[in-house]
Amino acid sequence: MNIVKTMMLAALSAAALLAVSCDVIITESDPEPQLEVNANNISGQWELIQWNEAGLAEGTYVYLDIVRNDRTYTMYQNLDSFSNVPHVVTGSYYIETDPELGAIIRGSYDHDGGDWAHRYVVRSLTADEMVWLAKDDNTFLQVFHRVESIPVAPAED
Repeated sequence: MNIVKTMMLAALSAAALLAVSCDVIITESDPEPQLEVNANNISGQWELIQWNEAGLAEGTYVYLDIVRNDRTYTMYQNLDSFSNVPHVVTGSYYIETDPELGAIIRGSYDHDGGDWAHRYVVRSLTADEMVWLAKDDNTFLQVFHRVESIPVAPAED
């Protein structure tokens, strides 16, 4: 009886080894790594590509140029203009950390424009994408993609 058990154990071991060695290993592409939300990692030029789960209307745009050193931004947008001439808005931004929500970005406008309408929880930050969700309205979602340049920005002298 011991010989039968030994042979069965050997056969099972061989079958398991064969099954393991013949398995096709399918690797899923790893998601892009999340970056720490700080002035260095969000600095750069971004295009708003999604607003409340929809793309922007044809011909409209919003670009952000976020500057790390002095924590300022310039926004170029034509959402409230009747031409392709961008409305340029400048201001300052601040990053704070909430123990439960994580990084929150808020800002103010220059020229007595006041504070942004919302504070945003930064839901995701990768090298190429940034997702903001309004802290006070979980239906207000904005998705930004990093761009090489802002096509409507005036050329630097």
